[in-house]
Amino acid sequence: MEAGCSLASSITGEDVRLIKAKYPGVPVVTYVNTSADVKAESDICCTSSNAIEVVESLGVDRVIMIPDEYLARNVAAETNVEVIAWKGACEVHERFTADEMRAYKANDPNIVILAHPECPPDVMQEVDFAGSTAAMISYVKDRKPARVVMVTECSMSDNVAVECPEVHFERPCNICPHMKRITLENILHTLQTGEHEVIIDEDMARRARVSVQRMVDLKTPGVNRYNASKPIDVVIENKGSIRPTVRSKVSNRPSEAAMAAGD
Repeated sequence: MEAGCSLASSITGEDVRLIKAKYPGVPVVTYVNTSADVKAESDICCTSSNAIEVVESLGVDRVIMIPDEYLARNVAAETNVEVIAWKGACEVHERFTADEMRAYKANDPNIVILAHPECPPDVMQEVDFAGSTAAMISYVKDRKPARVVMVTECSMSDNVAVECPEVHFERPCNICPHMKRITLENILHTLQTGEHEVIIDEDMARRARVSVQRMVDLKTPGVNRYNASKPIDVVIENKGSIRPTVRSKVSNRPSEAAMAAGD
């Protein structure tokens, strides 16, 4: 039960309702790495593989894309749709730095660096290819470069290395502590005993299913590649910025509670 997700925990269903109130009528595109209550307040879900196609499928000039700030910024660089982002991030991908990427290239100019779009834009500018996990895996299988760095969770390289033994993987090895808590033994125990069962409110589950199904119904090929050379600034909302400012009756200054919320 200790396994969680830094990205999913960065936003709640209440936060989504507040950001929708701030931007009435603007559709909410939600990354699948989110909770059921967040999906229930969303219009459609996306993955890193189909995010660009999902955004453009809505036929609008502006979308709210939550909760990964970096995925939203990287999607914004690939479309003419204005993207409003949320201040959330994966604790694995946000730790990668552009300096690390340059160091790999300095050590071996021929090494191929592949990055996931949950990485910061300055990291994306230093890599040879940026795409979803599936896209990175396909790149390695199809091109079989001699040496590769996969800028994503450490175990992903391990999985691809089994299928491509001729490719040498340099592993930056940022490990997700939550993923490592999920083991085959724990899964088997839960299946056998029913312990730690998660029960979701029926109405919430129904509404969350709608946003997921809308994504599935698009039947997108899901092969998005991200142009790492085109960083773009976007509006980034957070828990403080979406809450209405409460003003004191004694003065026109915001209350202490409102000021604290914006810190």
